[in-house]
Amino acid sequence: MSLKKAIGIIVLVLLIDQISKIYIKTNFQLRDSVDVFGWFKILFVENKGMAWGVELPGTYGKLFLTLFRLFAITAIGYWLYDAVKKHSSRILIVSIALIFAGALGNIIDSVFYGIIFNGSEGQVATFLPDEGGYASVFHGRVVDMLYFPMVDTTWPEWVPWLGGDRLSFFDPVFNIADSAITVGVALLIIFNKRAFPKKKKENKREVVKEVVEVDPNRA
Repeated sequence: MSLKKAIGIIVLVLLIDQISKIYIKTNFQLRDSVDVFGWFKILFVENKGMAWGVELPGTYGKLFLTLFRLFAITAIGYWLYDAVKKHSSRILIVSIALIFAGALGNIIDSVFYGIIFNGSEGQVATFLPDEGGYASVFHGRVVDMLYFPMVDTTWPEWVPWLGGDRLSFFDPVFNIADSAITVGVALLIIFNKRAFPKKKKENKREVVKEVVEVDPNRA
């Protein structure tokens, strides 16, 4: 698979990811939701930290996280280039391209969204507001909106310790970039043997035939 096709996958994922995020950011207030199906909702939340909303403590926690992401995506980019150069399997190149696109999509939020949007708490954000953004560069929050509450009920009263408490599955809210990363990793796991084929060891032993020339003059 060529590098040009891999870049095409990356651009396509980035366009879908950023268009969906910008639409949500400029049309929804924080925590606004729309029911699509009973098990699928569009729910606008912002992620300040890593996956599942985990945050790094301290003043420089967010900055460290963003810089780490930039370092990681550089490594992933080199991995992609190297895989194409070595004519690796198509499944490996597609997987790396999806992971790269997803990581880059969320990095764009972290690096730029704080300065190109104002806050979404109690209002719909404005793109390039006159009063400036809600945070400095590298301190933006990742926009999430895909929510699949497949199970949202309560535990039966007879269940010890849990009776009457909320029972839910699947709670995380994510975005297109997260989906691309998940699909890329899943492809590597499911098609591991195709992604990383083992080179057959060529143990071809050459049988050296010694041609003994019989000297007819020899008695």
